[in-house]
Amino acid sequence: MSDFFKKISISDEPYLIAEIGINHNGDMNIAKKLIDATNACGWHCAKFQKRNPDICVPEHQKLLKRDTPWGEMTYIEYKYKVEFEKPEYDIIDDYCKVKPLSWTVSVWDHDSLNFIKNYSVPFIKIPSALITNLELISSAADTKIPIIISTGMSTWKIIDNAVNLLENKGCEYAILHCNSTYPAPINELNLNVIPTMKEKYNCPIGYSGHEFDLEPSVLAVAMGAEIIERHVTLNHNMWGTDHGSSLEVHAMDLLQKRLNDVHKVLGKSEKIITESEKPIMKKLRG
Repeated sequence: MSDFFKKISISDEPYLIAEIGINHNGDMNIAKKLIDATNACGWHCAKFQKRNPDICVPEHQKLLKRDTPWGEMTYIEYKYKVEFEKPEYDIIDDYCKVKPLSWTVSVWDHDSLNFIKNYSVPFIKIPSALITNLELISSAADTKIPIIISTGMSTWKIIDNAVNLLENKGCEYAILHCNSTYPAPINELNLNVIPTMKEKYNCPIGYSGHEFDLEPSVLAVAMGAEIIERHVTLNHNMWGTDHGSSLEVHAMDLLQKRLNDVHKVLGKSEKIITESEKPIMKKLRG
C-alpha cells in the first residue's frame, strides 16, 4: 500500500480535499486565498482542474457567445481565460510547498495527465465525467501515481469496468461516491451506497459532495467514508457555475471540526458504563 493510502487507512479523521477547481476564475490571488483557507481550516489537499479546452470543449459549443466578467466572449475563449498553465502551476507548487500543503488536479484529457506528471502530487483525480474513458484511466494507472476516481452518473457496471482496469494495472486507487448534479438534490444523494461500496471494493471509499448542506458529509463519514471532497469558494455570489454549491471558508472550518469528531461520537460497539457515568451511578444507585 502506498504511503498516501496507508496514512488514510490508519487515521481516525477523514482525508479532506478542497476542490478549488476553476473557482479561482483565472485569478492567482483568488487561488492563493483558497489555498490559504484550505491550510488554515485543516484540510489536507487543494485540488484544481486541468484541461486542454481545445480537446474538452465540444466543437458545437466553442463559438457560442457568453457574457463574462471580462465582457462578451466565445465559450472557448472563456475556458482559456480560467485555465491555469505551467507558470501558474509553478506558483501554486511553490506556494503549497512553503505551508506545507498537498495539491493536485483532476485531469480531463491526456495532455493534462502528461502535464501533471511533472509535479510531485499525492494522487491524480479522475472526475465522474471521465470514468468511462478507459483509455485515460489506463494511462493514468501507468504513471503509478495513486488514483482517486469519482463515480457520479455511474452504474455498478461502469464502476466495475474502471476498477477492473485499475486492478489489472496494479494501480492503487480510491473510489468516491458522488452525485454529479450542482447542487445535488438531498433526496438523490443515496449515501447508503457507501457501505455497499466498502463491501464490494477493496480500496478506500469516500464521498464527493455537491449539495448545499454539511450534514451529508458528516453522515458519509459515519457510514464509513475515509475521504471527503467538497468544492470551495471565497463567496457564493462570485461569478461562475460552481460557486453556488461550494463551501465558503467559515463552512470549511465548521465541517472540518464536525468531521474530526465523528469517530469520537461513534465510539465503541460495546455497551459499557463510561468513566463519566461512574460517579453518577454511585450517586444514584449507591
